[in-house]
Amino acid sequence: MAQFIKTIQNFAFVNNLWEKNSKIIIGVSGGSDSACLLDILAKLKPKYKFELHIVHINYALRGEYSQKDEIFVKELSKKYNIPSTVFKPKKADYKGNLENNLREIRYAFFEKMRLELGFDLVAVAHNQDDQAETVLMRIMRGSGLSGLSAMKAKTKKIIRPLLQTSKKDILAYVKENKLKYRTDKSNSDTKFTRNNIRHKLLPYLEKNFNPTIKKTLSDWSQSVADDYAFIEQEAQCFVGLVCKNKYAHFSVKEFEQLHMSIQRQVLRNVTQQLKNTAKDVESKQIEEMIKLIKSVKSKDQKALICGLNISKKGGKVDIRC
Repeated sequence: MAQFIKTIQNFAFVNNLWEKNSKIIIGVSGGSDSACLLDILAKLKPKYKFELHIVHINYALRGEYSQKDEIFVKELSKKYNIPSTVFKPKKADYKGNLENNLREIRYAFFEKMRLELGFDLVAVAHNQDDQAETVLMRIMRGSGLSGLSAMKAKTKKIIRPLLQTSKKDILAYVKENKLKYRTDKSNSDTKFTRNNIRHKLLPYLEKNFNPTIKKTLSDWSQSVADDYAFIEQEAQCFVGLVCKNKYAHFSVKEFEQLHMSIQRQVLRNVTQQLKNTAKDVESKQIEEMIKLIKSVKSKDQKALICGLNISKKGGKVDIRC
């Protein structure tokens, strides 16, 4: 599978994922994807003179299986002679949407370890199938371009070397190289939206509409990401002028001079900045804001949308947290 590794290297080069002497934390769950990623980076270590460190999160949600995952990752650490760190979050920290909450805990710890160790990057094992699932989830949620661009090959310090690699190819690599890995049975539980998409919706689309739907969605997501980068740049210029501390203030006339796509992105950026969050805003909330801003009613307009107080008086708009 020399060609497989070469493909990963080419993807890394095109997307500027790493450099020589990079210090990389590898998120390893013990599953097939992270086992594959670990093996590849270990094999590339001599060529690029990487310094590697394994990080495993034990959420302790699956009893003895979670413990066995931890033990397995420690064995991988010994096998590759790469140091490892295991983090066990307190269950009291699991609040709200479990999947989102665990993701936040995971990435927060990755960044904490990166800073403590003085490392450059964090590598995670998201693949093409994951990307397709994420895109479909966000389409159904009504996300804007930011959400539809889904995961990127590189997001700040996070790199995803397998992002354009199919699960099928990953499993073929794992089999050919006789790599051991753990299987998380909860990944088959269709009460979770992502699992429902993985086991029901995507196979249905493959069978009845497009046999290469995963690649199609992944490629489309990359195209959307490129378009979004331009729109984001234009929108941020406007936001920088009108957004101060905990409020934004601008004229309807100035706002209406922007292209509709820029208007939507401005409101997304304002919302995220005022609420100090990176979470995407649903399209229906953005449309509610635009409806208020462009209202031709003579009386003053007020509304609470997405946790923000939005008011329009005369030709002026005020948005406050």
